[in-house]
Amino acid sequence: MNDYKSRYSNDLAGRALLCRDVIRSAGALVLSGFRQSAERGFSMKGPQDFLTETDAASEAHIRQAIAEHFPDDAFLGEEGGGTVADRVWVVDPVDGTANFARGIPHFCISIAYVEEGRAEIGAIYNPAEDELYLCRRGAGATLNGKPIKVSSTTSFDAASVEMGWSRRVPDETYLETMRLMLEKGANVRRGASGALALAYVADGRSDAYVELHMNAWDCLAGLLLVSEAGGAVCPFMEIGSLLGGGPVLASTPAIADGVSAASGIRIQGSELAAELQPA
Repeated sequence: MNDYKSRYSNDLAGRALLCRDVIRSAGALVLSGFRQSAERGFSMKGPQDFLTETDAASEAHIRQAIAEHFPDDAFLGEEGGGTVADRVWVVDPVDGTANFARGIPHFCISIAYVEEGRAEIGAIYNPAEDELYLCRRGAGATLNGKPIKVSSTTSFDAASVEMGWSRRVPDETYLETMRLMLEKGANVRRGASGALALAYVADGRSDAYVELHMNAWDCLAGLLLVSEAGGAVCPFMEIGSLLGGGPVLASTPAIADGVSAASGIRIQGSELAAELQPA
């Protein structure tokens, strides 16, 4: 055990290594739960808000590993909550639980490490497809070890945009944003896993993702992935918060201003998008 623990140096490199290892081990647990999900069933936390035994088991597994190797780091998870500190791990143990519970292999685990209010490490893993996305700030993004980049799409007529849906935002607002996207010529779809949707922007399978309200554990890893893959993203920690969530936008650069205009969500560093942001 001492040799195992010594693998993780008390710095970003050590935390990135633990992040990679624990998301894979949690993925094995989640995949086992997925194969048994028809027998185990699910419960509801709220309208269209699914919960399975696997969510809690995955979060407990990740929490325990982090506490063992980095006991001074804080932890914030979707199921068990936690605290916010200068060094905090933000975790969604199963994103896309509705898909998971219904036997659809479109779900993932999302882990972000945040230091002094800025995401430094991100990981998203879909164990059903064995697709592991990893990134560190300033070091690029990878899928199963290979570098990824956002798409080169330049026209809305060729764009595929995914939108997330939230009960925290009126249906009318969501539908108006969708209407504006369609009016621009985009194909609009919904896969029901916001973290995977962001990963798909990072690797170019989608051209943009918009959600008018998203929790931090769903989006922090994905936003860092998109940024490291050359995409445009919203300044989530300025327009939202770790505990309260906020609006999310990620896009390939050429259509980012148009996506911002349709959604009203500001893009990091964009003066045009800042002017479009509602007061």
